[in-house]
Amino acid sequence: MDFLKGLLIRLATTAVAFWLATLLIPGISLESDSAVQTVTTLILVAAIFGVVNAVLQPIIKTVGCGLYLLTLGLIALVVNGLLFLLTSWIAGQAGLPFHVDGFWPSAVLGALFVGIVTWILGAVLDRD
Repeated sequence: MDFLKGLLIRLATTAVAFWLATLLIPGISLESDSAVQTVTTLILVAAIFGVVNAVLQPIIKTVGCGLYLLTLGLIALVVNGLLFLLTSWIAGQAGLPFHVDGFWPSAVLGALFVGIVTWILGAVLDRD
């Protein structure tokens, strides 16, 4: 039961972080007609983002290990921005009204913002 609780808290904190990103970062938009559609879209986009990160992040880190060392980890900003763009593309293909305009600055700042907010909310809510 603790695993499910942690997963739901993680999903909720990521959805809140995406919502704040749509409000604060230019180039990240969520166009919906109702509050229910907005909440549903945010939860689905958070789930997509979680799956994309869970599947691709370890592969990218393993394959690009040398690049991470060479850039002292700064390539992670680029990778996270690209994963954020991929999330936007998948959401668009699924018919969700979530869109990121481009890589710089929208995707990079969005990924950075979502990561920081999710980390802060996870620490406050004790998700583990």
